Amino acid sequence: MVRFRSILVALLGVAAACGGQWQRVGTEQQPPTPEQTLTDVFNPNAAFSRMGRLTAGEPLPFVGDIAFAEGPGDSVIGLLGLSMENRALTFQREGDQFVARYRVELQLDRTGEPPIRVNREEIVRVASFQETMRADESILFQQNFHLIPGQYRVTALVSDRASPAQGRATKEYTVPRFEPGTTSGPIIVYQVTGRDSPQQPLAVLLNPRGAVSYGGDTLLAYVEGYGFPRPTRVPFEVRDQQDSVVVSDSLLFQGVNAVESQIVRLAPDSQPLGQITMTVGTGAERRSATALVSFSNAWVLTNYDEMLGLLRYFGEDEWINRLKDAPVEERANLWREFWRETDPNRSTPENEALDAYFSRIQQANRLFRNEGIPGWRTDRGEVFITLGPPDEVFDNSAESQGRFIVWSYTALRLQVFFEDQAGFGRFRLTPSSRADYSRALARVRRQTG
Repeated sequence: MVRFRSILVALLGVAAACGGQWQRVGTEQQPPTPEQTLTDVFNPNAAFSRMGRLTAGEPLPFVGDIAFAEGPGDSVIGLLGLSMENRALTFQREGDQFVARYRVELQLDRTGEPPIRVNREEIVRVASFQETMRADESILFQQNFHLIPGQYRVTALVSDRASPAQGRATKEYTVPRFEPGTTSGPIIVYQVTGRDSPQQPLAVLLNPRGAVSYGGDTLLAYVEGYGFPRPTRVPFEVRDQQDSVVVSDSLLFQGVNAVESQIVRLAPDSQPLGQITMTVGTGAERRSATALVSFSNAWVLTNYDEMLGLLRYFGEDEWINRLKDAPVEERANLWREFWRETDPNRSTPENEALDAYFSRIQQANRLFRNEGIPGWRTDRGEVFITLGPPDEVFDNSAESQGRFIVWSYTALRLQVFFEDQAGFGRFRLTPSSRADYSRALARVRRQTG
């Protein structure tokens, strides 16, 4: 088990030694085009499933991927990685730490062959209760296999040892055959050490989700070349989700070793929002991998304008207006500044304020879905997102006349009334409650600002 925090900065020296800085086609100054399709921000595993990942949903969600590389003899190295969030597991206090235990059961089935099975018990240790609730990628699991080329059915089962929660996913994979003069597919990694022989282990830390943060992270793609007899350039390109080419170049393999390693770094300002596809090679030897550029690794949001719309209740109006007015070429840097300035705890990789905000949007959509509009856009959704759940609720909504709901916030000395004046189930703040709520919200933001 590997716990992931923030290692990309440490990798830049490795990447610089192995590959160059990649920019968009045409000019180094040409910015990304952020207005892409909004991926379901509240169902990230659905987005990763569409990208071809091995995914499991609730109650124990995870995302997985498999990388293939040439192995010794006629074998192929298969490296399976799983990505999980701390909050998916049950943590228990042990001394001055919080500990979670989980079990991973892997099975690879190939027609006519005995199944390959691996079972492992893993432990996660964190120093604080806050870390147990992390909603970003915080746990990485990896397992190596030696395989023969062919079709495999891969099943992964992850079990929480302190609760009945389990997650299961199954997917078909084709293990390729690596002939002389071919390459691996792009392998998306957090960390890598190149090799020059198929007998050496594949020393990489996979990025199973293939996800990076817009304007912040450098995307690393590792490519191996096998048995090139002479110096050879192999095409490499990146396409956005509209299938437009955003990077086009080539990788040079010198033809000096049985295995030659290349690392491609996609700079933050060269990455378009949304799903991207990286491809190396041409024709029958063309191999691809998908990645995702989002505003955060904790929630899949890939449309700039939609993101700004979702921040309507966040409270940083000056920042939101600056982001709205920013020229396209300045958006990545400005988003990075916004992330840093609104982060209440800069010692952690996530922005706890934004994570809590989007979590409340998700809850509001679930709680207030019967008013004909998304729950977060209702009056109750607005109050819930900005002030949190009420301390007391009086619900008179079942009456045939005078339907109303009352929320009380004890610490704020606030009581707000929602009325359904039209009788169609649309509960709106009364004018006096709107004024009381606005004053209370202003006090809260002054105290926390």
